[in-house]
Amino acid sequence: MSNYGHSRTVELSYPEAVERVTQTLKEQGFGILTQIDVKATLKEKLGVDFPNYLILGACNPTYAHKSLQLETELGLLLPCNVIVYEDEGQTRVAMLKPTAALGIVGNPELDRFAQEVEAKVKQAIDQV
Repeated sequence: MSNYGHSRTVELSYPEAVERVTQTLKEQGFGILTQIDVKATLKEKLGVDFPNYLILGACNPTYAHKSLQLETELGLLLPCNVIVYEDEGQTRVAMLKPTAALGIVGNPELDRFAQEVEAKVKQAIDQV
């Protein structure tokens, strides 16, 4: 576990984990704005094989709106990234900690939002 993320191994197949994390994020008020299939992209662009690895761009519209009102250029750090990937036969789910990402802005009011968002995304990850 890193100081910028929260991750865990889950007892699900990769497709099941993708479906489950999408559902648990939805339960916490997040929709998926983007999906980047890293495996497919690396195969297409570089011709290399890579394990299953999906980056999900999760967004809670309420938090995004409030945050953008505080910092207009905050879109540089949005949405919240969640990844699902395979590693040595195991499925892992991980999230970027909003407190780490948004902490670079130096806005105490934004820091409070980051803590709330982090708690919700962490809860979604822990429920997978």
